[in-house]
Amino acid sequence: MTNTQLKRSIGFITATAIVIGTVIGSGIFMKPAIVIGATGNSTLALLAWVIGGIITLASGLTIAEVSAKIPETGGLYVYIEKVYGRFWGFLCGWVQTIIYGPAVIGALGLYFGALFAGIFALPKESELWIGIIAVLFLSVINMLGSQFGGIVQSVLTAAKLLPIFLIIIFGVVKGNVPIFGMDSGSSQAISMGAAVLATLWAYDGWMNVGFVAGEMKNPAKTLPKAIITGILIVMFAYVAVNVALLHVLRADEIVALGPNAASEAATILFGAFGGKLIAIGILISIFGCLNGKVLTFPRMPLAMATDRLFPFSRYFSRIHPKWRTPVFATLMQIAIAIVMMLLGNADRLTDIAIFSVFLFYGFAFYAVFLLRKSSPSNEQLYRVPLYPFTPIVALAGTAYIIMSTVLHAPLDTFLSIVVTLSGIPIYYIITKKRQG
Repeated sequence: MTNTQLKRSIGFITATAIVIGTVIGSGIFMKPAIVIGATGNSTLALLAWVIGGIITLASGLTIAEVSAKIPETGGLYVYIEKVYGRFWGFLCGWVQTIIYGPAVIGALGLYFGALFAGIFALPKESELWIGIIAVLFLSVINMLGSQFGGIVQSVLTAAKLLPIFLIIIFGVVKGNVPIFGMDSGSSQAISMGAAVLATLWAYDGWMNVGFVAGEMKNPAKTLPKAIITGILIVMFAYVAVNVALLHVLRADEIVALGPNAASEAATILFGAFGGKLIAIGILISIFGCLNGKVLTFPRMPLAMATDRLFPFSRYFSRIHPKWRTPVFATLMQIAIAIVMMLLGNADRLTDIAIFSVFLFYGFAFYAVFLLRKSSPSNEQLYRVPLYPFTPIVALAGTAYIIMSTVLHAPLDTFLSIVVTLSGIPIYYIITKKRQG
């Protein structure tokens, strides 16, 4: 579908809500313990959340200028293709399809299973299968028709903000535990890089609003404002939630509780029944985020297959005649995600996802320099503030994350790079067939 066929109905408020809704999911509830354990104390943990927010904000400010100059549906994929050419666009889409999308879906499924089992006191060995069932259930819902997935998404997005606001307000007011300088009690090696990487999983997803740029009333102005406003709101919420958790639970308790720390804090604040309700609200938040990924990620291989830039394009470009959904593309993404769930844990999958996508984020950030040289200046369009400092911060953050991941998880980075490079011969095979 071309941009001229899309109805331009999305305004600033809706676009900002998309940013917030696609970012806030599992990370704010699943990652505090990881961050505190990696930094060694509560003060450095809060600093890691701030650093992650600054990197994300600099990234958003930079991408906002790129999006203003390329206000087309497709997000990161289309930015890379327009600036660097079809080959790099293919590799970007390949990585998002084969690594990033399935790893995100798999991690969210595993987080959902862990929290579900914790809330309802189920055996630990049930976590994996609960996660797989959740992924399969949402896949079926979204394959039966996007309207069903859309209804689920609307309800769950509204519900997800409630536990966040309640934990922030009551945690700050009723908590009495010292917030700063508290030891984590963890014996693991201190790694600020691993901590910031964990926060970036929580911040990730803001670029997804670019997928609907072609449906915005004035994308050149609306998209930059929505990205910046959404990231600022999310950054405030994340730091505030961590302050609230640290005011209710000791740092070492949060590390020991792991993914159940927010549920325990809710029980302390609201009693057993209230705590259970908040915990279910958190579960709904993760379920809603998972639904959003299952709904949107298959659109990437669908778009590539429609352009005949994906293996077996004749199948993956098909839309079901009755359900009007990309069934084959969805099945492929879910199959890879389930394999990842069986082979790796949730935190490992999040590291793989962030590393793989940040490789191409770096290309997108550098694109702002190339676009300023190649395209004439238009003062009416958004321009990144504090240029070139802000894009340099985004690029430095990208380099920091990539190097930290290489040092923190060398095997995972090696596998990610191998899968990325595997796209090169596939690209040349596909283009040769097209020419033949």
